[in-house]
Amino acid sequence: MKIVALAGGVGGAKLAHGLAQILPPEDLTVIVNTGDDFEHLGLSISPDLDTVCYTLAGLANFETGWGRADESWNAIANVKKLGGPNWFNLGDRDLGIHLERTRRLKLGQSLSQITRDFCQAWGVGPTVLPMSDGAVRTIVSTDEGDLPFQEYFVHRRCEPKVRGFRFEGIETAEPAPGVVEALQAADAIILCPSNPWVSIDPILQVIQLQSTVPHPPPIVAVSPIIGGQTVKGPAAKMYAELGIEPSALAVARHYQNLLRGFVLDTVDAELQEKIPIPTLVTNTLMKDLTDRATLAQAVLHFIRNLS
Repeated sequence: MKIVALAGGVGGAKLAHGLAQILPPEDLTVIVNTGDDFEHLGLSISPDLDTVCYTLAGLANFETGWGRADESWNAIANVKKLGGPNWFNLGDRDLGIHLERTRRLKLGQSLSQITRDFCQAWGVGPTVLPMSDGAVRTIVSTDEGDLPFQEYFVHRRCEPKVRGFRFEGIETAEPAPGVVEALQAADAIILCPSNPWVSIDPILQVIQLQSTVPHPPPIVAVSPIIGGQTVKGPAAKMYAELGIEPSALAVARHYQNLLRGFVLDTVDAELQEKIPIPTLVTNTLMKDLTDRATLAQAVLHFIRNLS
């Protein structure tokens, strides 16, 4: 069964890793959000893309879910000492990736080509694709004005109240090479437990499923909200500030008629009857590698039953 997973950061990376433990590498493609990419210290940073690649390669910091394992912070410490911006942590190991990505982008190479080469060097089996080689930048509208996503998320620690979102460059962004082909060949599409507003929505807007795949395979979403809270990130806070009660039900409604099935955690079982499509109630909290594989297996079994 060929699976395409749409993923943002930590939650998406964990489920993608679970799927990678079960599926043959050639049967899994992960399309990753690049709306939170930005330039910092003159370097091209792709946070979600790096988190997914590090996780699939076994290089991620298991405690934080982002960044590299066994990291050191000498370079950023010196930036701070010299008076430079240090609000976005760049570890020494991580820094090498950004240096090489930036160098190659300046040579005219595409983000998808660079990502493919990095994954090959790291021994990543599944195909990992940025949603687009074109620049898309997430802007968060807040009570303090419009903020680039990393400014809102990292520098301001999600403190400003959210009023909405826009994606600069989305109108002209084309799916990266391989994205359309993967979607057309897929037996199912999984929306990973990533932030619906700023991780999955940008991907969906770029790939335009209705025109790309007029008769799409089953699409299943896994809720990133458990018991009204998110494990990582500001999705629950965003829902609340936009006047929507944060819940798995809100996530299911967010995707509206796109889905054939929805996966929610056991603590939210009482919401099952309010969701008008087939649901799977299971443990969605991925604390360890076993949890990742167990959830992936449950989702794949759910998809087979839908089919």
